[in-house]
Amino acid sequence: MSQSVLVVGGGPAGLSAAKSLASIGQNVTLVEKEEILGGAPILSGYAKLVPSGEWASEAIGRMVRSAENSKSIKVHTSTKVTELTGEPGNFSTKLSNGTEVSVSSVILATGFTHFDSVNKPEWGFGSHPDVVTTTQVEQMISSGKGVHCPSDGRKPDRVAILLCVGSRDRQIGREWCSKICCTVSANLAMEIREELPKCSVYIYYMDIRTFGLYEGQYYWRSQEEFKVKYIKARIAEVTFDGKRVLLKGEDTLVKRPISIPFDLVVHAIGMDPNIENQDISRVFGVELEPHGFIQRAPAYDSIAGTSRAGVYVAGAAVGPETIDDSIAQGQAAAMAALGMATNAA
Repeated sequence: MSQSVLVVGGGPAGLSAAKSLASIGQNVTLVEKEEILGGAPILSGYAKLVPSGEWASEAIGRMVRSAENSKSIKVHTSTKVTELTGEPGNFSTKLSNGTEVSVSSVILATGFTHFDSVNKPEWGFGSHPDVVTTTQVEQMISSGKGVHCPSDGRKPDRVAILLCVGSRDRQIGREWCSKICCTVSANLAMEIREELPKCSVYIYYMDIRTFGLYEGQYYWRSQEEFKVKYIKARIAEVTFDGKRVLLKGEDTLVKRPISIPFDLVVHAIGMDPNIENQDISRVFGVELEPHGFIQRAPAYDSIAGTSRAGVYVAGAAVGPETIDDSIAQGQAAAMAALGMATNAA
């Protein structure tokens, strides 16, 4: 299997696809635009992963080392694909580092972009340092500094986590559910309570979507064991009262206004399409779905397929996805790409 399979993206889905192909001796060209492999879990400094509970640096780190140490995987970091021509089984690709590679098939594992909370200004992000995102809290935990208020470094006594920031919000053009935010927020709330047992943690929500088996493990456990409080509410604004961050809105269960001070307010940010998807669509000749993610072919007809034959897709490139499912999709895409590579050989 001398002809290579091109894998674009070095996050969980791309690493999984590359490892699956390399495990049976298939040559892989792995292209990553950043300086290091690992995708969002490494680049954004995730803490403990859902649902394994493993530290991202360890779990995803193992996948990175496996790719870097494989004789069958040629890694190009700080590199982008600039051109793809040819036909399935015989593509020619040009890389931004001046390399040209002949490949049998392509796997797009180009991931997503975290929602930027500056696009939700009424909820206080950017106006006060103690309004942060879930990603920033993960970074606090994974760095070893622990959860704290950025304004002065103090440990918070009261924390509010606001769900659906950049998800299920037509007013800002984000109509989709980001799938994993509720579960990640419940997990994060438990981590905060574990570190700071005297800290009160509140989760403000429209609906709770800890889907599948996550319901008991995260939603109920966070309440019953860690005493996290869930408030069904409509948040109007997040301001500052001179001492603490002030959360204003309506408790929609009891139909009364709320105005509550917190030391730390956390935005549970959603998953946006990769900001480079227009360029990716142009370079690889694949269509995007209406929200801007890569359009996936009907699953019953083409596992991991796209609108272009020989080009496959996996993970959050097609929409909000969990890490575990991204890894599984990477393996599925590898099987589909392998069929093309085998036929080309």
